[in-house]
Amino acid sequence: MTSYLFQKIADRGAAQGIDIRSTTARARNWFRETALAVRAVNSRTLLNDEDNKVDSIDVESIGRMYAFFYDPKHKKTLPFYDKFPLVIVIGMKENGFLGLNLHYLPPVLRAQLMNRLYETVSNKKLDKTTKLRVNYQLLQGAVRFRYFSPCVKHYLFEHVQSDFLTIQPEFWDVALMLPTESFEKAGKEKVWSNSRSMI
Repeated sequence: MTSYLFQKIADRGAAQGIDIRSTTARARNWFRETALAVRAVNSRTLLNDEDNKVDSIDVESIGRMYAFFYDPKHKKTLPFYDKFPLVIVIGMKENGFLGLNLHYLPPVLRAQLMNRLYETVSNKKLDKTTKLRVNYQLLQGAVRFRYFSPCVKHYLFEHVQSDFLTIQPEFWDVALMLPTESFEKAGKEKVWSNSRSMI
């Protein structure tokens, strides 16, 4: 069963004649704006979506989006960190994986980066077969992906604190804008200001 919040937003779109799987700019913008208007989200409730939870990330996860709870190894020395990352997996490491945590960008830049990432999509079905064809080398080598750099994080499996919630492709634009960031040691405005300085 899909997360209640995701389904509720999809149903609102359907009532307006806007399909959650539509790839038009109008549909993407509608779902992004609707999600951005949500004031609060219970991240633990989102993770109760049993049908979309997985307990591990592997090479088949590259190009997919996930949310999970995380407790960084070096949290004492980090200036700030996100306890509930929203990540597109871009590569595997021996002890974890590389991901783009989209929370590190303010919504307007998040949307611009996602628009560019959609250019790499494996198909336009926006279903379980859909993935982004991305890796670190591709992102680093193309100016159109310039907003990606503040988002790249190395996540260690042993510091993941929950299952992984798979964000199905039809809900990418909803998840992108929901206020699920959970920064520690700094507010989101400071984090986003720091990210802007890195671009």
